[in-house]
Amino acid sequence: MAQTTETKDKPAFKFKAETHDFGKIKEGVQATHEFEFTNTGKGPLIIANVAASCGCTTPDWTREPIPPGKTGKIKAVYNSQGRPGQFTKQVTVTSNAEEATKVLTISGLVEKVEPGVPETKPAASPVSKP
Repeated sequence: MAQTTETKDKPAFKFKAETHDFGKIKEGVQATHEFEFTNTGKGPLIIANVAASCGCTTPDWTREPIPPGKTGKIKAVYNSQGRPGQFTKQVTVTSNAEEATKVLTISGLVEKVEPGVPETKPAASPVSKP
């Protein structure tokens, strides 16, 4: 089946990675990850919208059209305050690319921080004077 002119001239995403695992993070941390992509298509890539699956995740993205061969970023910030335990969140990207909707995923494990319990830090080494 022959490609139409409309399809072959469209922009296309090529992400370095479509998922990111933060691993263990402390409750209260604003965990941030940037998904980097390249426009591997023939036309300028325009991201119309980026939506998170819940209010605990805030997305940001490259707002200008991305020319063919150039890169852009989708940033996802997860607010772990009051959310101990495992999490998996999706960020849905809507664009003019051949694959118009792309879903990115962040995940991790939020370790509960007990209120009033200070974090343990290694004791400072005494400074010896010569």
